[in-house]
Amino acid sequence: MKRNLSRRDFLKLGAAALAGLALTPAFPPLEDFDDSTIVRVATKSVSVHSQADDSSRIVSQLYRDELVRVYDLVKAEKPEYNPFWYRVWGGYVHRARLQPVKVLYNQPLNTIPAGERRLTEVTVPFAQPWRFTKARGWEMLNFRLYFESVHWIDGLDQGPDGQPWYRVFDELVSVPYYVPATYLRPIPHEELAPISPEIPFEHKRIEVSLTTQTLTAFEYDRPVFTTKISSGIIAGRSNPRQLSTKTPDGEFHIEEKMPSKHMGDGNLFADADDYELPGVPWTCFFTPAGHAFHGTYWHDNFGVPMSHGCINMPTPDAKWLFRWARPPHTVADLSTKYYFRGYGTLVKIFY
Repeated sequence: MKRNLSRRDFLKLGAAALAGLALTPAFPPLEDFDDSTIVRVATKSVSVHSQADDSSRIVSQLYRDELVRVYDLVKAEKPEYNPFWYRVWGGYVHRARLQPVKVLYNQPLNTIPAGERRLTEVTVPFAQPWRFTKARGWEMLNFRLYFESVHWIDGLDQGPDGQPWYRVFDELVSVPYYVPATYLRPIPHEELAPISPEIPFEHKRIEVSLTTQTLTAFEYDRPVFTTKISSGIIAGRSNPRQLSTKTPDGEFHIEEKMPSKHMGDGNLFADADDYELPGVPWTCFFTPAGHAFHGTYWHDNFGVPMSHGCINMPTPDAKWLFRWARPPHTVADLSTKYYFRGYGTLVKIFY
């Protein structure tokens, strides 16, 4: 049940909560901002090689959520599907499991009207969520909200550090959680407006080639947008009850759009290696089983099958598709509704 926490509630902080606050991520202050290229390790670990070649000597390991400065982008001969490597301190790392990130701080909103929500995006490498309950006080949660993920906020309160924190609305979680307001950018309304809504329904379609791992959007049979994607991994099932990770081919229609979707079980205390992905951005579902187009913050390996069946896209491209495709949405609706259902844009998936 959502509620506004009183100032008295916030000031009743225990020693354990204050000690735990020291574990929250600390990024450079505004005056020390450096716009150099930084990447986040988006998987359990990656190897640093002596050369831009995965057969070269491994000199060290980098682990999940480590932030690494990039000195150069190197195009190698292999792997052919994604031949780019980052030159980092001590060697080279293939970019497939690294997420380019920034450290951008934001001015908090003054207020959020009761009964309304605002869409926001994370503009730092990651934000550590906390929750508050009367029984346990402040607790730091295990999962993180990552750069370019998108989240609904429906409240502005004083956080455990005395600074403004946003209350996050999560459709899978009954208890709200909080993150520092400076880490989230409220998305301006002009960035959410539909793209070419005047084009008749029957003259828009999406085509996906699983062979070339590309997506193309058409208006009047003319391509207006194309991008690389990552479809489902083609792998056999270990038992008949397990869902296939293969992306289905055939003709579909987008059935539901959600600008922010929590994929997983909604377990607030899930381990980092569990399948728990809050704030998956710009999701467009096209099958009843849950296959969808969506932005991706956990790899940079587009052009190669990577998913559990969905179609992974670079987040800016997924945002464009969300705005362009039907079912229709309005900016006004985005203050109260978190999904849009209907008979949407035609989707053709083929080899």
